Amino acid sequence: MPISLRDARTSAEARRWMESVFPDYLESLMSASMNTGKFPVRGEFGERAPDMLARWFNDDSSTPLVFMKEGQPIGFAVIGKPTPMQRAQLDFRMAEFFVVPAQRRRGIGSEAVQLIFRRFAGRWEIIENASNRDSIAFWRAVVRKCSAGQYRERSESGEVKQYFDSTPMRPAAR
Repeated sequence: MPISLRDARTSAEARRWMESVFPDYLESLMSASMNTGKFPVRGEFGERAPDMLARWFNDDSSTPLVFMKEGQPIGFAVIGKPTPMQRAQLDFRMAEFFVVPAQRRRGIGSEAVQLIFRRFAGRWEIIENASNRDSIAFWRAVVRKCSAGQYRERSESGEVKQYFDSTPMRPAAR
């Protein structure tokens, strides 16, 4: 069964699921971050974690999505809009991305990303922590495939960034 996306702003069930896996998401970031200061470190969010989740659901500049397979949630993404200064160059940012560990390395993340890039066609920025080799490899492969190799990559300040346009992926109007 293919992957589907559910907007967590309009689904209480999807929102509750995201809230339930949020600690796992933070743990995966912490284990990969190597405490560079760019990404969360253990205990950094503390009491602010509920505020971070609330921002995902209440901020007009973000769209929280849950990936579903066979009716079960298996991952999430938060699509962000760029800052006003970035809007001349970007339409979207991959603000957050998570696949539950038991579902990784099965093509689910790649399939979900392709659905997202089609739904949100435009100019994208993807950012990874430079010490997270698995994340960098995943995003390079997905972006290379989705852009037919037409992307730019920069490394700076402990981050690796890919830039590309997903507009060619949008299905033709019928």
